[in-house]
Amino acid sequence: MRILISGAGVAGPVLAYWLTRHGFSVTVVERASALRKTGGHAVDLFRPAMDISEKMGVLARVEERATGTKRMTLHPEGARRPVQVDLSKIFGATSDRHAEIMRDHLSEIYYDAARADVEYVFGDSITAISPDGEVRFENAAPRRFDLVVGADGLHSDVRRLVFGDESRFSAFIGAYLGVLTLPNGFGLDGELRIHVGVGRTAGMYGARHLGEARALFLFRSECELDYHHRDVPRQKDLLRNAFGGMHADVDRWLDELDRTPAFYFDSITQLHMDTWSRGRVTLVGDAGYCPGPAVGGSTTLAVVGAYVLAGELARAGGDHERAFPAYERAMSEHVRGSHVVALSAAKTLIPTSRLGVSGLVQGSRLISALPAGPSRAFIRLTTKSARLYNSMTVEDYPPTPAASGSRVGLGVE
Repeated sequence: MRILISGAGVAGPVLAYWLTRHGFSVTVVERASALRKTGGHAVDLFRPAMDISEKMGVLARVEERATGTKRMTLHPEGARRPVQVDLSKIFGATSDRHAEIMRDHLSEIYYDAARADVEYVFGDSITAISPDGEVRFENAAPRRFDLVVGADGLHSDVRRLVFGDESRFSAFIGAYLGVLTLPNGFGLDGELRIHVGVGRTAGMYGARHLGEARALFLFRSECELDYHHRDVPRQKDLLRNAFGGMHADVDRWLDELDRTPAFYFDSITQLHMDTWSRGRVTLVGDAGYCPGPAVGGSTTLAVVGAYVLAGELARAGGDHERAFPAYERAMSEHVRGSHVVALSAAKTLIPTSRLGVSGLVQGSRLISALPAGPSRAFIRLTTKSARLYNSMTVEDYPPTPAASGSRVGLGVE
């Protein structure tokens, strides 16, 4: 049975790994010309994703490539003194198994796990999908697949082709995210430096295994801003307008905008769909149920979703009419919880008032002052994400071949 996956980020390679372990023949098509290795930004893997990574045999690599960020220096806008925060307490309290890792490092680890068993086709994309499984590509000749999975992120082409325009499902939650790569001139090693004010938060961090640093910008906007998703100069101007004059540190980070080798900008948007499946096509990860970049634990959700989808297809013997509904039932509660958590996290990370800034500062001081045990209890009591991810359970799907067939790529039959 032949399954085509669009997207080689996180969900795509994890899904490909488990599908091959269940006996399916898998092809992954990726728009980029090669696996992205720009370093990306830091993402969190919570307990369920760590458990799945362990099942895949890659947990040691994940832990080895962890950023090593252990402390945070928090600068409230207008305050004289920063607050020092022990991040190891927060991470330890948020999840009993956790790793922070650069997104592209994680993608590479998952890609390597099954690259010998999966056909990867880079530099191409899907342009049409027919109900009977015929797929047309931008460059390759048409091919027929039994199933197609969109694992191609928030702005999924597969979702657009099968379900319609993104605007039908997206819900802007009032904030924007920007990330840029810059020299680690501050010599940050294991430190996250944050400046927070009403409606805007800017941070910079270094990481092990990287010769450079990342600057992260989060800011609120009452309405959606007018820009094209490919208009990078306009996006950079929006960041300058939102953060100029916040602090001398932040101004220096903004000075790198015209020199940065890697830049990312997008709205923090959730996706709400009644179903992620139609006919032979289904969606996984951000393509189907993005809780919001940077605020909703989307990486963990993507790993879990990929594992569950592969497991349900195996259990159903490749019968998508049984597997897809089972997959959606298994993931629905996790998705709903992540959407709620993301809205709460956005309010915390980007305070809407001076009282919110003060609450963030005072909470950080309290966590740092308390011993490890009481601080862990305090965070779990007050943090919705901690409760969500610590309570998230995933069924075990032992690798039992459910379909057979030789690997088939995009060549002519």
